[in-house]
Amino acid sequence: MKTFERYVLRRLTFTFMASLAALAGVVWATQALRELDLVTSKGQTIVQFIGITMLAMPFLLLIVAPFALLIALILVLNALSQDSELIVISASGASRSILLRPVIVFSAAVSLLCAVLSTYISPASLALLRNEVARVRVDLVANIVKPGRFIGVEDGLTFHIRNRSGDGQLDGLMLHDERAEDTIFTYEAARGHIIEAADRTLLVMQDGTIQRRSRGSGAISIIRFQSYAFDLSNLIPEASAPVYKPSERSMAELMWPSPDDRYAAEKRERFVAELHDRLSQPLYPLAFGMIVFAFLGNARTTRQSRNLALLAAIIVPILLRTAGFGALTLISSVPSARFALYAVPVAGFLIAVWFNLASSHPAWLERIHDRLEQVTERLESFLSRRSAGPTGGAV
Repeated sequence: MKTFERYVLRRLTFTFMASLAALAGVVWATQALRELDLVTSKGQTIVQFIGITMLAMPFLLLIVAPFALLIALILVLNALSQDSELIVISASGASRSILLRPVIVFSAAVSLLCAVLSTYISPASLALLRNEVARVRVDLVANIVKPGRFIGVEDGLTFHIRNRSGDGQLDGLMLHDERAEDTIFTYEAARGHIIEAADRTLLVMQDGTIQRRSRGSGAISIIRFQSYAFDLSNLIPEASAPVYKPSERSMAELMWPSPDDRYAAEKRERFVAELHDRLSQPLYPLAFGMIVFAFLGNARTTRQSRNLALLAAIIVPILLRTAGFGALTLISSVPSARFALYAVPVAGFLIAVWFNLASSHPAWLERIHDRLEQVTERLESFLSRRSAGPTGGAV
């Protein structure tokens, strides 16, 4: 690649990464708030909460990547126009391909990223997220041990803790066990941890006492300990296998679901829609790249024309993606609509290519362009008069 092409590609890459990080961060924050009960009511630490919600990041990146590409292309091409770099290139007699090549390479790279995310990384991470959520739901600490409350785990067994710290330590622990026929046990400890060891779940208590009281005689004996392990394995509810949604299935499971999978048999339309949606999503970055280049790849000599092209470069890709979302919602009722998932981005790409290659455009299209320029100019003139006020022109 030539020096200018590498320069454009570097600017596009840097702007894309910054836009992708900003968009993904905002979307992740909104989605993470929906899982806030993992911390507030399920007893998970903030580190566990962040780790679990970050599993949705590949899916979020897949959603926002085409729009991050759109932002990067608009910002870079508009900056090249404002700095008169496009005018200099045009005046030097250089071909538009010197700018088109880095745009195509950049769009193809983002398309490849979306393809990897949609076909492998995103469904795998969402499946892990489903597993983690299922694990939290049967977590003994999350669902049984509640600070400041007496929790009856089962008949004759009661838990109480004063506080649970961020690292999982249980402070001020009391365990009252009346399940034995002849003896009542009361365990008290300054602190404790729930750990997994040798396929068993143990409550390891430290610096405490065991009070034993005989039901028959009422005699009480107290034993002090530095460390004592209480087996909780039989108290943990059995975890049922989670049912994975289509977005959490691999490509092979979407194309060839198991004959014994009742959910797949009942939701076959959703599986088909998910499969075609994954395959069509990588087409949008290519379409967005060509559309933005069609509007902003030329040197603009007037401010009105540049503003109109900028507005069109924003609206047209958004409308194209909206049409794709609309086609996706129709597949369940109109199965043939799955072909529209491919037709929408391909049509946008081909029309943009035609605009980029055509030396002249139809007269009716030129008239629409001229009319829009007039409307834009009048609107800007009206807004400038309003902002100046009644005495804005006086000196």
